[in-house]
Amino acid sequence: MPTMQQVMASVEASAELGFKPAGSYRFGEADLIEATRLLLNADRMPRHKHRYHMEEAITTSDFPYLFGVMIDRELLARYRTAGTDFWPYCRRLRASNFNAHTLDRLDGLSEPLDRVGQKGEYLVGVLGDKHYTFQVFKRGRQLDISWESIINDGMGAFTDIPQRMSDSAINTDAYQVTSLYASATGPNALMFGAAIDGIDNVGVLPLTIPNLQTVMSDMAQQPDPQTGLPMGVRGAHLVVPPALEWDARTLLTSSHVQYTEVGAGAGIPVGTSSVIPQMGLQLHVNPWLPVVDVSGDVDTTWYLFADGSQGNAMGYGYLNGHESPEICMKATNKVLPSGAPISQFSGDFETDNIFYRVRVVVGGTQLDPRFAFANVG
Repeated sequence: MPTMQQVMASVEASAELGFKPAGSYRFGEADLIEATRLLLNADRMPRHKHRYHMEEAITTSDFPYLFGVMIDRELLARYRTAGTDFWPYCRRLRASNFNAHTLDRLDGLSEPLDRVGQKGEYLVGVLGDKHYTFQVFKRGRQLDISWESIINDGMGAFTDIPQRMSDSAINTDAYQVTSLYASATGPNALMFGAAIDGIDNVGVLPLTIPNLQTVMSDMAQQPDPQTGLPMGVRGAHLVVPPALEWDARTLLTSSHVQYTEVGAGAGIPVGTSSVIPQMGLQLHVNPWLPVVDVSGDVDTTWYLFADGSQGNAMGYGYLNGHESPEICMKATNKVLPSGAPISQFSGDFETDNIFYRVRVVVGGTQLDPRFAFANVG
């Protein structure tokens, strides 16, 4: 698996000239199937025979583009079906360019309506607004494979390229979204803390049934910043690090809870039904929390988010028209002595290396802190 530094590395191409999108070349399904079977040696040819056919194929002008199309298809297929589960509590954003975009939040107009007398005037409601900014940036990586690897390994080194490129894009999304609500020292101060709209949405409660009930109650009683009336925000998504997964699953699925009697018979444990399973909370185990949060409290820190249908504490998105990872191949800069073109798989003039590049254009921002609570247990 790629390291954190590799996942988040932002590689700026020094020259766009010479790169061709693999997806711009069109081939029939039969061509793609035939090339795929050859790459994977689906016909189980002996190694020497498979190597001969591979060496013959990479000298053709179409094979590099066929390979590029196959990578592009596999990359997009894996990316679109990956298990990123943050969208229920993170707003999907879109940007039309690389400039900073302004997002507006409107408050108010939710209080009970005023009575209007006969021929009376309808009074104007008071509306408040708040502004946020959102901007996307390029992130990517270049991959080069030596010509010797192709010859020696019979293309075996190529078989997991789509998965690795796709995983790097998936990991980029997961890391960036996690960084919106977590930081190296714990819950991200840009979202959690009394300094944000006067909202104190961070505490030190361990993850227990009584504490979860307390946090859900506090979230529901938050006032609208314009009217002062309770918003009734419902906690719907519980996000925990891997270390808290089993505690969280036990808490969300337990049908009974035990408490200690007070007053007469004080100290006697009493069992009763747990209402937590009735609340419809969805559990999200985020393995990137210990990567982003390197404090000593990460294994006991948990987050509660409202569902996106009620409101969003954060937003994350892509450049319009570039919602999926993009892959391209560098055209070779060498030709035969006769001036005839040469296969892309013969590599470049200087090193015989074959170059691919993957790119995503993404960005995120904190939005309304009223729809998220954090506790450093």
